[in-house]
Amino acid sequence: MATFLSKLGRLAFRRKGVTLLLWLLVFVGMGVAASSAPAPPADTFSMPGTESQEAFDLLTEKFPDASVDGATARVVVRAPAGTKITTPATRTEVERLVTELGASSPQVVGVADPYESPAVSISEDGTTAYTVVTYKVPAAEVDDEAHDALDAATEQAREAGLTVEAGGDAVKIEQAMGGTGEQIGILVSAFVLVLTFGSMIAAGMPLITALIGVGIGISGITALGSTFGLSGTTSTLAMMIGLAVGIDYALFIVSRFRAERAEGRTPEEAAGRAVGTAGSAVVFAGLTVIVALAGLAVVNIPMLTKMGLAAAGTVAVAVLVAITLVPALLGLAPVKVMARRGRLRYAVKPLSDRQRRRAARHEAKLARRTRPNLGTRWARYVLRHPVIVLLVGVIGLGTVAVPAASLELGLSGEGQMSTQTTQRKAYDLLSESFGPGFNGPLTITVQTVSADGTGTASAGTPADARKTGDEIGKALARTPGVASVSPAAANKAGDTAILTVVPTTGPTEKKTEELVHALRDTAGGLERSTASRILVTGQTAMFIDFSQTLDDALLPYLALVVGLAFLLLMVVFRSVLVPLKAALGFLLSVAAALGAVVAVFQWGWLADVFGIDAPGPIMSTMPIFMIGVVFGLAMDYEVFLVSRMRESYAHGARPGEAVVDGFRYGGRVVGAAAVIMMSVFSGFIVEDNDFVKMIGFALAIAVLFDAFVVRMAIVPALFALLGRSAWWLPKWLDRILPRVDVEGEGLAGTQPAARSPRESTLVG
Repeated sequence: MATFLSKLGRLAFRRKGVTLLLWLLVFVGMGVAASSAPAPPADTFSMPGTESQEAFDLLTEKFPDASVDGATARVVVRAPAGTKITTPATRTEVERLVTELGASSPQVVGVADPYESPAVSISEDGTTAYTVVTYKVPAAEVDDEAHDALDAATEQAREAGLTVEAGGDAVKIEQAMGGTGEQIGILVSAFVLVLTFGSMIAAGMPLITALIGVGIGISGITALGSTFGLSGTTSTLAMMIGLAVGIDYALFIVSRFRAERAEGRTPEEAAGRAVGTAGSAVVFAGLTVIVALAGLAVVNIPMLTKMGLAAAGTVAVAVLVAITLVPALLGLAPVKVMARRGRLRYAVKPLSDRQRRRAARHEAKLARRTRPNLGTRWARYVLRHPVIVLLVGVIGLGTVAVPAASLELGLSGEGQMSTQTTQRKAYDLLSESFGPGFNGPLTITVQTVSADGTGTASAGTPADARKTGDEIGKALARTPGVASVSPAAANKAGDTAILTVVPTTGPTEKKTEELVHALRDTAGGLERSTASRILVTGQTAMFIDFSQTLDDALLPYLALVVGLAFLLLMVVFRSVLVPLKAALGFLLSVAAALGAVVAVFQWGWLADVFGIDAPGPIMSTMPIFMIGVVFGLAMDYEVFLVSRMRESYAHGARPGEAVVDGFRYGGRVVGAAAVIMMSVFSGFIVEDNDFVKMIGFALAIAVLFDAFVVRMAIVPALFALLGRSAWWLPKWLDRILPRVDVEGEGLAGTQPAARSPRESTLVG
């Protein structure tokens, strides 16, 4: 592996023009393909194997006229204080609003008049009403003109004295991503890279190559979107993880190149060794990330599977960019990539007398700097006090992880949006006037079956289906937690009916989830007595099933990614205990991060500091996404840091010396990479959407725990306690495992140059 990658790095360094041209052609070609590709399909959400999905498919089949995939907007109107919605003057304004909404856009196909069904659309106190605007296109295809027309109509009604707010998927989302916080995160990343390298050129390479890799990956997803059903949101995870690992991988290789140059190697030799050693670590780190992302397929939710595979493809591009494009760029600036103060000592052209004097002064200054760098001092401290460091790290993370035992999963909706948005205001108005369960109604499907109980739909009349549905509705209405049950509505064939159940509690409350389970239990007993098949669905039930599906898949997913990563790391490090420590440390950091998320976003601790309006259940997709992203970054740090230890140990260093070498060369780089990722992820915390805040906070805190507590403290402490046992591998297993030579033993001149006191200053 190391020999092959070293040759590849040397080739890219020598043929830098050709390499850059090839990547430019790929970048432009993918951009052209993306721009000429058909528009990506709209988001489709399905959960095979769940009752909600089964009921949804049944509704699509039995009620084809009602199965319109068009967007809707629910406009809520409240009368001025002291008046009713039925007051003549108020009614005139409401009817004018309904008319304006109907004529607002060609995409609108209908607007419900609340006065035609006052028992349903007007609250009991007569102060609030709502109307539903139906569009003929899905939410993703509602154009700006329609959005603006909806806003103009509601604003005109507000000017007339009404309180008007709108919710639903046809309403424009007011929170915008990529705000000031994210920009600050990128600026902090650039600042950290400059401090780390002391060179603008070296600092810019990781950012440029990461953006190129992400650009190619996202363009590829867009180009293949219509072919493989990849919606516009599929690229979200790919962009996040691709940018993260792209910066890390380039950072590792550039850092190793500088270290090799500091040891006196020529630029081409340094590039080859950097790609052969650090590049090997990048390849295996990338494989672990790809395993984690592709493993999302075990959840059996098509949307997540597509997102995981798309992100895995982007990571593969990031790896290829790191081992080919980065050495080509290094070939363009082999001297300027070094720290500015010591750059003269690496000059290729003959130096002038003045430059030679400056270089001599710099050499003399470096010779006087005998103090080890921060990474070396920290590693030596851990080696002297391994038990204390280990106990503090494990107990500290264990304490933070305690709240994770109370984790409650759910899906965010308009009730979790910022209180400043019209969607949240509409949600609150409906909850106040119609009850909290009005925002999360449940749909019950009743399909009559044959008398022999085979499940075959029995023919009848709509009146028969309605009668059966009403009978079942009366039985379900007696279930605790049910506020109301609507009359049944039958299809034309007379074999299926639907009815709506409104809970007494909100859609994200635990009692609503318990009600769904209770209704399904009750339905199971009613099916035989009514000769029907009863299914519970609706958006709230689908969210509950979605959360349960993810909850059930969490442990299998963890077992898959951790198990496969264990095997990969065992091949890389030729050890059983090193990958075991890596996996256990990752689980500890994830548990601590989940505990912090629960404390802040579910319990409401420091809610005012983070601007959380409504603490509640944790978004169901957050743990899975966090595990995938953090696992990738954690394995990056583990592979890069420990591979330097393994390399030193393989070259004859004692276990303690190997730990110090790993931190001398890799500690600062891993710390910089972690700070960069934390700054980027922290930028999402200032966004308005609570779910976006949650993701940003979870990823930032998880990187903090994993990089600085697990990799920088617990891992070296365990190495100190285990000694040579850390690298133990049974002989029979050693014969079976393939040898990949990550340490670069097969490279010519593999023995490092003799160390000098100034080495830590040059390498960092």
